[in-house]
Amino acid sequence: MSTKVSTPEMKSLHFQPRTPATTKGDKVVGAVSHTALTIWTLIVILPLLWTFMSSFKTSSEIFASPFALPGEWKLDNYVKAWSDAGIGSAFLNSIVVVAAALVIVMVLGAMCAYVLARYTFRGSRAIYYLMLAGLTFPIFLAMVPLFFVLKNMGLLNTLPGLILVYVGFALPFTVFFLFSFFKSLPHEITEAAALDGAGEWRTFFQVMLPMAKPGLASVAIFNFLGLWNQFLIPVSINAAGPRVLSQELAAFAGQMGYAVDYGALFAAVSVTVIPVLIVYVIFQRQLQGSVSQGTSK
Repeated sequence: MSTKVSTPEMKSLHFQPRTPATTKGDKVVGAVSHTALTIWTLIVILPLLWTFMSSFKTSSEIFASPFALPGEWKLDNYVKAWSDAGIGSAFLNSIVVVAAALVIVMVLGAMCAYVLARYTFRGSRAIYYLMLAGLTFPIFLAMVPLFFVLKNMGLLNTLPGLILVYVGFALPFTVFFLFSFFKSLPHEITEAAALDGAGEWRTFFQVMLPMAKPGLASVAIFNFLGLWNQFLIPVSINAAGPRVLSQELAAFAGQMGYAVDYGALFAAVSVTVIPVLIVYVIFQRQLQGSVSQGTSK
């Protein structure tokens, strides 16, 4: 019969966590990666800060001292861009179009992804692959057919027509992104909901959809960024209709000719960029967690 003797030294040796050894190569890789990330951060942030700072200057101040702080922080450029250049109305149009398209595409995309991921029927794989093919189809090749389709429907140069095209543009990506989330959810939950008397619609909206909230948050942010910055689609099918922000900004920059009011132009650019930054800053933690959860699945 053997007796095990445990001493404080043996316990500390047994429970001592192992720390991975850091080699010289790891240090070099870490230093290079941190340097590259720092340079990339400066490349992205400094132009944004310079644009925002220049939006409070006059054109003469910008040419006299481009990198100096404004002599006086006034909102005259923002007032001029918002009212005189029509950025205000275009901003409201963009909010209406993007919000409506986002709600529609999230509901339709979630329902389509749920059916394709949870049910097996004839043609389901073909529909899924067609959705994937929509991601690879260049959007500019569809402009001419879309133009005539919307013209025949009476939706050309209208905000409802633009919303409809935005929905079709974002739907394949939404289905592709949410497919893996619904596919990974356990079937036991669906069976338990059925035993409790829940129908298909109630199971989807009250049980499965809340469980896919991380994926919904991620794809909603990506769709918002893509639709808010969209330029080709509004210019092609909404040239004579109510302008959205990207259209009005391009028209404002083009109508100045040689007498460019750079302060007002930078103010208009800031109005376009600031909502995107606000959305990302508010939802960045949720976005990072959602993407990591989706990739782990």
